[in-house]
Amino acid sequence: MGHAAGLRAGTRYAFSRNFRQKGMIHMSTYLQQYKVGDIVDIKANGAVQKGMPHKVYHGKTGVIYNVTKSAVGVIIYKKVGNRYLEKRVNIRLEHINLSRSREDFIKRVKHNAAAKKQAKSDGTVVQVKRLATQPREARTVSLKDNHPETVVPLAYETTI
Repeated sequence: MGHAAGLRAGTRYAFSRNFRQKGMIHMSTYLQQYKVGDIVDIKANGAVQKGMPHKVYHGKTGVIYNVTKSAVGVIIYKKVGNRYLEKRVNIRLEHINLSRSREDFIKRVKHNAAAKKQAKSDGTVVQVKRLATQPREARTVSLKDNHPETVVPLAYETTI
C-alpha cells in the first residue's frame, strides 16, 4: 500500500481542536487588532479551512508585514537545506495569535530602566546583568534536639 503525501498529510493532531475547545470560534479572535511589526505565532485552526497555512508553518513564529480586512501577511524564515529563506505567507486571523515570546524581555527592560533611574538618583551602582542560578550556601544540621528517626513500613493488615 502506498502512502498519500497530500497537503494535509500527517496533520491528524496538528489541525485538530483541543479538548473542550471545539465549536464556534470566540469573537475575541476577530476583534484582536494586529499592527505591522507585531510578532505572531501561527497555529492552524482546523475549524476554518479558508486561509489556513501549510502544515510546515504550524507552530512557527513570524512578523506581520501586511494587514488586510480578514487576514495578515507574515514573514517567516523557513529552513531549506543549510540556509533560511524568507517566506511571506498570507494567513487568516483564525490561524494566528500574538506571540508571548518577548513579554519577559520587555518586562526585564522596563525593570532595568527603573532600577538604573533609581540608582542614579541614589548615587549607587546597580547590577542589571542576569546571573545563572548560583549554588545554595552550605549549612550545618545540628543533631542537638534533633535526633534521627528510623522509618520503617507498617505491617500490612487484612481486616475485613
